[in-house]
Amino acid sequence: MKIIEKHIVPSIKEPIRLQEYAATIFKTLASRSGLKKAVKKQRILLNGKPANTGDWIEEGQILELLQENLPKKKIFTLPLEVIFEDDYLAVINKPAGYPTNGNYFKTIENALPHNLKNSTQEDTLSYPIPVHRLDNPTSGLLIIAKTKSTQIFLNRAFEEKEIEKSYLAIISGELVNEGVFTDAIEDKKAETKFKLLQKIVKNEKQYSLVQLYPTTGRTHQIRIHLSKNGYPIIGDEMYGSTEKFRGIYLTAFSLKFTHPITLENLEFATNYPKKFKKFIES
Repeated sequence: MKIIEKHIVPSIKEPIRLQEYAATIFKTLASRSGLKKAVKKQRILLNGKPANTGDWIEEGQILELLQENLPKKKIFTLPLEVIFEDDYLAVINKPAGYPTNGNYFKTIENALPHNLKNSTQEDTLSYPIPVHRLDNPTSGLLIIAKTKSTQIFLNRAFEEKEIEKSYLAIISGELVNEGVFTDAIEDKKAETKFKLLQKIVKNEKQYSLVQLYPTTGRTHQIRIHLSKNGYPIIGDEMYGSTEKFRGIYLTAFSLKFTHPITLENLEFATNYPKKFKKFIES
């Protein structure tokens, strides 16, 4: 296996075991549980031999972290629109109708190796990994990590609410200009800010094109909030839509976040999906 990180132990004041010491020296191991898993899989070497969590650490020892060997992934040859890509991450435009990941073959995750270049970084992942999820029927922007350190950085950024996301939806009814939904979801705090972009009248019925900004990340949050307040997304039969359309009219529209390595402020936005344009213009 390939060595992805190497550390030479400097002078240390007090005796310390590997489980305490190594948890802070490898940038691609984000936690003690991650360290324990790496030790169990014999991915950490102490002076060239598999380490144990109880080993005592001494000055001059060499600690090495080996790349994890995962089972070879079956690649789903689905062409994807790649919005941005470098050696560390990518942003793709997820088509509706496919799960982001899971115990299926036809997932976006399984299609990523077909669409993205391999990273040349030492901590490259065995295959690219989405760092968040979009529902099966939802299209739009999805962030992909190509290295372990990028995955850790972006996971933390999501937890700290440092990544800004917005969605577009076409809903039944006439929504007020702007506001916020705060209905709890499964007894947990949930908040979605919204802004009316356009009123639409079709067949004597009123619809609205809205932009939505979730500040929490509950499952199906946007869909639930709109439905609970009497504005189901058209086509979303699970949450109260009576409109017979193929798929739901919800897309992840924009992203703002800091690049994990260059610290550049990145901003992306998609075009309206074709079905959105067709609904609005016809």
